[in-house]
Amino acid sequence: MTSIAAPPLSRAHRIGRWALQRLVGGVVVLAATATIVFFAMRLIPGDPAEAILGGPGSQTSAEALARVRAEYGLDDPLGVQYLHHLARLATGDLGTSYSLRMPVADVIGPLLVSTLVLAFSALAVAWALAVPLTLFSTRGSRVAALVGNGLELTAASLPHFWLASILIVTFSTGLGWLPPISTGGVLGLVLPTLTLAIPVAGFLAQVMRDSLLDALASPFVLASRARGAGDARVRFVHALRHAALPGVNLTAWAFGYLVSGAVVVETIFARPGLGRSLVSAVLDRDVPLVTAIVVVTAAAYVLIMIVADAAARIADPRIEERA
Repeated sequence: MTSIAAPPLSRAHRIGRWALQRLVGGVVVLAATATIVFFAMRLIPGDPAEAILGGPGSQTSAEALARVRAEYGLDDPLGVQYLHHLARLATGDLGTSYSLRMPVADVIGPLLVSTLVLAFSALAVAWALAVPLTLFSTRGSRVAALVGNGLELTAASLPHFWLASILIVTFSTGLGWLPPISTGGVLGLVLPTLTLAIPVAGFLAQVMRDSLLDALASPFVLASRARGAGDARVRFVHALRHAALPGVNLTAWAFGYLVSGAVVVETIFARPGLGRSLVSAVLDRDVPLVTAIVVVTAAAYVLIMIVADAAARIADPRIEERA
């Protein structure tokens, strides 16, 4: 009796199954992140109960400290506290901020929007800068290659605090075109966005330049030229699409880089956001707020990474075949 082979899965089904596996892996990453944050915050010197009551200088009584420890479960063994910590996060309960005395979900909601607006704006600007720079450095001219390589290396190596200072001195103090601090409007977003975007643009241009040069020398591009396609059509329609794939794969890393860079940028430009609030929460030993910010940021990073990998698989079926 012969067995009938199962029909092959459709490409959409395969990508969906792959995405589900990545989501399960993302949950494991988030659990590990929450675990690291929990024990790292416990290693910071000081008593969390004192932080809840206003810090070491609050001169609270021993009775008040005991009451707070019992209320927040801080008198339980560390293992029990950890299990309660994971259980709350699993149900979506982010707890109450020690320093702000309000639900953490209400605190990080507006901050998350502000940081995501900054990160995605910087990512869009980085791509807008990287694509022309890549096309310029691969024109075939030795001068263009040297200038493009120099701009890529310079942009990628600029530290955020130095670049922010130069932009403030130039466009705020010198020219007076833009505000030196975030004002909540579009103009207040320009300098923080440029500060984050320029280094990322350098990295993206470096990766796409090599890929574009390989694509321009590939057989399908040579065949397009033989059929009479012009240089602009070859570069924009055929080669650039393939050259952008490494940049798409780098987008997930770039997003994490932008969110981590937001800690410095939001502080320099006095912009409300997750990065600036994370620094304050660590100093205040606000364990629920620190945990929520780190876990939410990690969740956003995991989702961006899955979307970027899925986009690369859809654009290039060879990735799925190699996998």
